[in-house]
Amino acid sequence: MNDNVANTDSTTGGPLAGFTVLDLTRVLSGPYCTMMLADMGARVIKVEQPGKGDDTRGWGPPFQNGESSYFMSVNRNKESVTLDFKHPEGRAVLDRLIAEADVLVENFRPGALERQGLGYGAVSAAHPRLVYCSISGFGQTGPRRSEPGYDAVMQGEGGLMSITGAPDGTPYRLGVAIADIASGMFAAFGVAMGLLARERTGRGEYIDVGMLDSVAALLTYQAGIAFAIGEAPPRLGNQHPTIVPYETLTASDGDLVVAAGNDTLFAKFCDVIGAPELARDPRFAANKGRVENQDALRPLLGERLRTQTRGHWLDGLKRAGVPCGAVRDLAEVLSDPQLQERMMVLPLTHPKAGPIQVLGVPVKLAGDGGSVRTPAPVLGQHTRGVLGELGYDGDRIAALEQAGVI
Repeated sequence: MNDNVANTDSTTGGPLAGFTVLDLTRVLSGPYCTMMLADMGARVIKVEQPGKGDDTRGWGPPFQNGESSYFMSVNRNKESVTLDFKHPEGRAVLDRLIAEADVLVENFRPGALERQGLGYGAVSAAHPRLVYCSISGFGQTGPRRSEPGYDAVMQGEGGLMSITGAPDGTPYRLGVAIADIASGMFAAFGVAMGLLARERTGRGEYIDVGMLDSVAALLTYQAGIAFAIGEAPPRLGNQHPTIVPYETLTASDGDLVVAAGNDTLFAKFCDVIGAPELARDPRFAANKGRVENQDALRPLLGERLRTQTRGHWLDGLKRAGVPCGAVRDLAEVLSDPQLQERMMVLPLTHPKAGPIQVLGVPVKLAGDGGSVRTPAPVLGQHTRGVLGELGYDGDRIAALEQAGVI
């Protein structure tokens, strides 16, 4: 890829080139997982319901010439096959697709595919090299395994909302579906580990990813605090529970973020804002004291910062090596030359939506890495081609279409 454009060569390699992923997922957690695998070169065949497709095809506005921006954001580099696999002939097609696949990813409610004879036990018995990944709300085991999983519910049930928001305000969910996305990322990691294990053992693997587990894994040091003090940590807004100042501060014309992660950085911060005496104050000289005396420190910092613009402070802090940044909206972020240089915003041409932009691949490999090659598919765009590869002729495909199987 060159000149900050997407690589539209669908045959491009990558570390997962040569692997085929059968994608039985919808909405976000599963599609995010399979998009990550597709970005790294895997062939991903997305199976969708005839006439409707993935639920997110109908999520909007906004739509671009009838195509959902939500759907297009997480389904690039994939092929779409419409198939009713509850129909006997559709099931026969699905069985042939499974036989050709290296990986199957699904995010049905636990038990749903088992009732159709498509659970891991039955499928792996016929295809022992298959890597099978299940994503669900609460995992495949435990007393809550049968409950549905939705991102907003998981952010609440997993504790993220309890630590997000103003100290005296309402708990907030994050502005992106982090429970879905994290689950998809953990699932993609699990699939990669499953394929690695298969190379060593010759057998496939079963990956069980629960959204509640994934959210709990994100709690990291907040969970550590709870373990240490024996009670739930409070909401702190934009403040950090163990570092001060590591938060949003207000200049004369807007907000900035300062991350003075150690005493040396705090001293440099104080020099820049013209208050070196604060770094010598016994209450604030060490981070432990700053955390204990943060209510006394913050007004002093705010008084200084409000005397100049955000740009003034950011220039000085960056020159001094103090980690800092502006609080930017998405229009500012997506036009950032740094992201452009890193190929994190790329143009594509969609067959129906026309010119679109998508986010790039965040994992950069020195060798044959990931790439953005094709836009999200139109519903059923690849059905005839994929069935042709399985040996179905034109008349048979037409009959399946007439019967509503595809």
